[in-house]
Amino acid sequence: MGAFVYMLRCADGSYYVGSTRGTLEQRLVEHQSGAFPGYTFRRRPVTLIWSEHFSGITDAIAAERQIKGWSRAKKEALARGDWELIRAAARRPSGRE
Repeated sequence: MGAFVYMLRCADGSYYVGSTRGTLEQRLVEHQSGAFPGYTFRRRPVTLIWSEHFSGITDAIAAERQIKGWSRAKKEALARGDWELIRAAARRPSGRE
């Protein structure tokens, strides 16, 4: 079945990283509607800016946790597909830009 890891841009300009076993479309509807209280509830509307499918939920959760620890610049590079910047940031001792 697999799972998705995704990143949303919230109305306040912040980023939210999450994962879902369901469809990405359904999860986005849940965020937009405020179906669950949480980070995005008061930061709607949200925009999907990146996602990736993983074959297993454990891999998706590991990726979600890793990305949540990244700097804002590194998350923005991921959303743009700028792998060179992501690699460069990973080589720095702090991992920060």
